[in-house]
Amino acid sequence: MTAFKTLDDLGALRGTRVLVREDLNVPMDGARVTDDTRLRAAAPTIAELADKGAVVLVLAHFGRPKGEKRPDMSLALVTQPLAHVLGREVSFIPDCQGADAEAAVAALAPGSIAVLENTRFHAGEEKNDPALAQAMARLGTVYVNDAFSAAHRAHASTEGLAHHLPAYAGRAMQAELEALEKALGSPEHPVAAVVGGAKVSTKLDVLKHLVARVDHLIIGGGMANTFLAARGVKVGKSLCEHDLAPTALAILEAAEAANCTVHLPYDVVVAKEFRANPPVRTVNVHEVAEDEMILDVGPSAVEALADVLKTCRTLVWNGPLGAFETPPFDAATVSLARTAAALTQDGSLISVAGGGDTVAALNQAGVADGFTFVSTAGGAFLEWMEGKTLPGVAALQS
Repeated sequence: MTAFKTLDDLGALRGTRVLVREDLNVPMDGARVTDDTRLRAAAPTIAELADKGAVVLVLAHFGRPKGEKRPDMSLALVTQPLAHVLGREVSFIPDCQGADAEAAVAALAPGSIAVLENTRFHAGEEKNDPALAQAMARLGTVYVNDAFSAAHRAHASTEGLAHHLPAYAGRAMQAELEALEKALGSPEHPVAAVVGGAKVSTKLDVLKHLVARVDHLIIGGGMANTFLAARGVKVGKSLCEHDLAPTALAILEAAEAANCTVHLPYDVVVAKEFRANPPVRTVNVHEVAEDEMILDVGPSAVEALADVLKTCRTLVWNGPLGAFETPPFDAATVSLARTAAALTQDGSLISVAGGGDTVAALNQAGVADGFTFVSTAGGAFLEWMEGKTLPGVAALQS
């Protein structure tokens, strides 16, 4: 990964106006934030800059207003919840560009924090309009991007601003990039990747990218059924993309050519209906009946996968092994996640996980804090696993 500047590279900041791109796109129930994870992630950078005397101007999007000003998507709704997390006063400025915003910013004292209005109230945001980026840039003299979760989008506030002001990575962005570098950029081998989820079609690019970079590729979830079927295994009523059998075989061939061992389950948990706690049985993959569906990896396979992780130095994880939201089909994911966390805490494994379902699964297993790093980014994390260049990150590199 090319070098990028961080807050450590900033000089004296007292009175400096710093535009900080954060992700404040939090879920809400009326006026109440139902999950403040993103606010807590933003807090360290905002607080550090304010403590150094900067005028902190927080940029963010909220929802999908498509260039229209909508009261239900105003960042005014998030300003006080952010102030609560920070434990300090935060003001709100009802635009992110223009003469009125410039006047409001000019009136702020050193150490002040203000949230600017939703960047997506301007149609030019998602078009990465240079004129909008330039107008935003007039509010500050330094740009800090702290929103990795939005870094896969080339928008005015995530990419365009970096071309108008000196650009730096905030603490959350820095932590994310350093963790990802350890996971796939220049990892310690052997490297294992767990890739799960419902469909191969959503993670084709991930799989193609990983087989050339990891030593062990563990495939779970509904995706595994497609690979099993491609190998001639009858998977009954299981979720399976039979039309992707040639693609699955091509990935397996590419893995073999790259000396990457692909691990598919050889025992599975099956049921005749998908609901909580139905009658289940654990069978060899070759014993799945026509009226049964595979809903989780079996205990013997999970034990073997745990042994694989014990031989590895690095793990990157995206997606559950089974239908983890519905008991008892969370057993394999929980078991392997606990093994990974224990190895991480012992110091023998660097573990990086990301993606919405993955975070939920690790929280369900009670081990999210046991991993080296857990990314809350969804699309950005997935595109990074695909080997794509993230515009918001590329704009920071020097």
